[in-house]
Order: sequence, then C-alpha cells, then structure tokens
Amino acid sequence: MFTGIVAETGLTLQVNETGKGIRLEIQAENTSSELRLGDSIAVNGCCLTAVEISEPDAKNQRRISLDLLKETWDVTNLHTATPGSLLNLERPLSFNGSLDGHFVTGHVDGVGKVLKWEQHGGDWLLEIEPPENLMHLLVHKGSVALDGISLTVAKVLDQSFQVWIIPHTYQVTNLHTRKPGSLINIETDLLGKYVERFIQARKI
Repeated sequence: MFTGIVAETGLTLQVNETGKGIRLEIQAENTSSELRLGDSIAVNGCCLTAVEISEPDAKNQRRISLDLLKETWDVTNLHTATPGSLLNLERPLSFNGSLDGHFVTGHVDGVGKVLKWEQHGGDWLLEIEPPENLMHLLVHKGSVALDGISLTVAKVLDQSFQVWIIPHTYQVTNLHTRKPGSLINIETDLLGKYVERFIQARKI
C-alpha cells in the first residue's frame, strides 16, 4: 500500500527483455537507502519488486533491478521508458508513517493521454484523457493517482479530466518531462471501485 507521495525520481539505466519478461534497471538515492531484496517499490505508480540492489556509489546512489511481467509492460506506461527517462518512486506506507496523500495500491487501472499541459501563474493545469471505462470512476474533488502521484480531480469533462499541479509537485516528480501526447498511468480511487462492485453485486 502506498500514499501517492513521490519520494524522488529515479533515472532509467537499462530496459532489457529476458526469457521470463522485462528487466528494468534504475538508479536512485533516497528511495534505495533502506530498500532490501524482495521489497516493493512503486515505479510510476506501479508496484514492483526489487530483485537486485547494488552497493552505493560515490554519490550514495544505488542501482535497483526490477522484473516486470509482460502484462505489466503492456498495460502501463513503463513500456515508454528508455535510458535517461525519469520515473517516480515511492516506498510502501509503513505502520508508523503519516498518510499525507490517499490510499494507493500500486495496481494501475489504465493509461491516459495528456491533452493539455499549461502553466497558469505559478501552477500548472494538466488535462488527461483516460480509457473510456475509467471515466465514471473520476469525480470532482475525488482522488486519483497519476504516475503514482496523489492528486485531486479539479474538473470532470465529457471524455477527460483536469488536475492542478503546484510548483513543488512539478519540480520533484517527472511531470516536468511530460507534454501533450505523453502517456500517464492512472489508478482511480480505491473507494470508488468498491462502491462500483457493491452496486453491481446488488443488481445480480
């Protein structure tokens, strides 16, 4: 379980196909300091497992290797990662940690496309076109995770939705690398999915 509060951006070093799937190698500092083999880490909002961790280098950065199933590769935006790409990283929520964002599972519901990415004063307006089957799970003032970032839905349109990005979020996440046409992982609010399932069950 995560909160959607990104700790840092990791640098993509390598993306290689293996006999069993895809191996992603990234470089990170803060997120990797207490990471152990087998631990979970959210990468662009996708929950992955650390399978190899190097010793820290002179800059106290470590190389983290993560294995992706082909399905994960296909249904998230991680397939767009290339050497040099920045990826949002977050460690799981600890029992003694604070809940600053909202409950994020690390299970991506779909990939959206950036329609609008505009600066308004010191803030930024981001408009996303999600897959059609996710539109009904997006509500005004509701929570949504975009590339693992906990955000509040500012406006719901017919086939898209908007969120506001403050300067801090713009600077410390990979959002500053996005542009119209970019793909973004979407995880809708967990509560909304349970409500939807309950309503469906009541109709049976």
